[in-house]
Amino acid sequence: MKTIFETIKTIAFEIDNAIKTSDLGYSNSENSSGEDQLKLDVQSDIIIEKAFASVSVVKNLVSEEKEGVLELNDLGTYTICYDPLDGSSLVDVNLSVGSIFGIYEGELKGSNLVASAYVVYGPRIELVIAEHNQKPVLYRAVGNTFKEIGTVTLGKKGKLNAPGGTQAHWSDVHKKYIDALFSDGYRLRYSGGMVPDLHQILLKGGGMFSYPGTTDKPNGKLRQLFEVIPFAFMYEQAGGQAIDDKGMRLMELVPSHPHDTSPCFFGSNSEILKLKELYGMKN
Repeated sequence: MKTIFETIKTIAFEIDNAIKTSDLGYSNSENSSGEDQLKLDVQSDIIIEKAFASVSVVKNLVSEEKEGVLELNDLGTYTICYDPLDGSSLVDVNLSVGSIFGIYEGELKGSNLVASAYVVYGPRIELVIAEHNQKPVLYRAVGNTFKEIGTVTLGKKGKLNAPGGTQAHWSDVHKKYIDALFSDGYRLRYSGGMVPDLHQILLKGGGMFSYPGTTDKPNGKLRQLFEVIPFAFMYEQAGGQAIDDKGMRLMELVPSHPHDTSPCFFGSNSEILKLKELYGMKN
């Protein structure tokens, strides 16, 4: 596992350099979800693929930017599911973006995720790594290395509210929930990038990030293997919770396809409790 984490650190510097120096225009292709790909999406995907190709413990790669599974090493143990550049459409306006990595052993489902990591490319490069039964660890780039800063812990109740999805397509119950958070004094913090928004909630001690099922996307927008499950693991290890719109732990998801999506809610215990009450979920 240490080799995988060291490889992610190397990847982080390479992608950060690409963000700062490469063409920000669109390529002539779409990803597996039918979204237009930026040249930077494709370049970041190639960087990650090349970096893990020589890591013997990595058996397969599954990318948000490609269909299917890429086989690397028959004798490898882990499959890495990753979003090479989450929020890439924000790069041209110079907002923070990120990379997400879910490390699975065996069948690709939530219960088989053994570790996760994400990188934030902002004014500084930051990396957070989570493993079983350990608080997530925050690292910050200093020169050409990463320095360990400390562990990340969510409080019982936060102050930030990051509601995703187009409001016109929200259900009435979700509108009621978001209004309740604002009435309780929560502050809006939503950039349109999953990584920076969830990172801010983690580092500020709590809050709620929500991306519900909507009338135009009833199964949500965020991908289970690349985005939802890795962050669900991160939030649970930090002392918070992550559930879907039925109240099921996101760590219990069993995707039927690599690009399956799910409604998702990540938060401190207080925000999740309020969500369950207003949605009528069973505790």
